[in-house]
Amino acid sequence: MPRTNFDALLDAGVHFGHLRRKWNPAMAPYIFMERNGIHIIDLYKTIGKLDEAANALKQITKSGKKVLFVATKKQAKEIVAEHVKRINMPYVTERWPGGMLTNFATIRKAVRKMISIDKLMSSPSYTNLSKKERLTISRERAKLEKNLGSIADLNRLPAAIFIVDILKEHIALAEARKLNIPTFAIVDTNSDPRLVDFPIPANDDASKSISLIVDTIVKAIEEGLIERKLDRDKKAADDERGEDDSDHNLIDSMDDGEEDEDGIKLVRNKDVVDTKISKMKGIEPVEEDKSKPARKRINKPVAKSNKK
Repeated sequence: MPRTNFDALLDAGVHFGHLRRKWNPAMAPYIFMERNGIHIIDLYKTIGKLDEAANALKQITKSGKKVLFVATKKQAKEIVAEHVKRINMPYVTERWPGGMLTNFATIRKAVRKMISIDKLMSSPSYTNLSKKERLTISRERAKLEKNLGSIADLNRLPAAIFIVDILKEHIALAEARKLNIPTFAIVDTNSDPRLVDFPIPANDDASKSISLIVDTIVKAIEEGLIERKLDRDKKAADDERGEDDSDHNLIDSMDDGEEDEDGIKLVRNKDVVDTKISKMKGIEPVEEDKSKPARKRINKPVAKSNKK
C-alpha cells in the first residue's frame, strides 16, 4: 500500500516544476507535461519513488544506523528540524560545514570542544573568570551550538543522507558520493536525478511539498525504529524464557512408559535424578539379586623360597 496518495500530493503542490528553460534533460522520464511554460511532474512516478526511498530508509534505521538530514534552504529549515527532532536523528539546517563527511575527525573535535565548554560552564571555576572571558566563551558556545548542535550525537559517519534541493546542497552531495554513502533527495526538474541513489521527483521550493515528503520519510523511519525495539524486546524475552525452561526441558525430555522400536521401556530422566538424590540422603539401597552364586576367591600359593 502506498504511503501517500495522489490527492495529497496534488494539494501540496508537489507536481509543480521549474520553468522550461531551466529544466534538466535527465528529468524527462519524470515530467508529465508542460503548461504555461512550466513543467508538471508525474505524481505517479513520485509515489513510486517515495515508497522506494521510504522502505530503504526503514531498513537502514531498523538495523540501528543513523540518517543525516540536510536542508539549509530558508523555507525548509524549520520544517526539517521540527520533523527530524521526533526521531532523534542528526540534521544540518544551518551552513553546511565543509568537509563534514570527508574530514569527519575535525568536526568531532569541534563537537568535543563544545562539550568541554559545557563542563567548564557548569564548574565552580567558571565564576572565577572575568566578565570578558565568560562572554567570549558563551559566544563561542553559541556559535558551535548553532552549527554543530544537531549533530552532537553523531559519533560516526551516517549510513545514509537525505537532502532537500541537491543544487543548493551540492557540497554535501559530493562528499556523500565520494564516501559511497547512500543518498536520498528531493529532485526538482532543474536537477540531475542520476547523481542521487534514491531520487524523489517533487517540488523542492514549496513548503507544503517539502513538509509532506519529509513527514512521509520520517514516519517510515519511525516504523523502522519501532520494529527494532520490538525485535530487541522479543529477543530478550526469549532469552529469559530459554534460561528458565532449560531445566524443565531436560527432565521432561522423556515420558513414562515410552518404548523404543525394540520394545525396551525408557526410563525418565527424573527417576534417575530422584534415585541419585535418595542415595545421597542415606536411604537404604535396593537389595542385590542373590540368585546368582557368589564368585569364589582363589588365593595364589605362596612361592617357596630357595634359601636354605
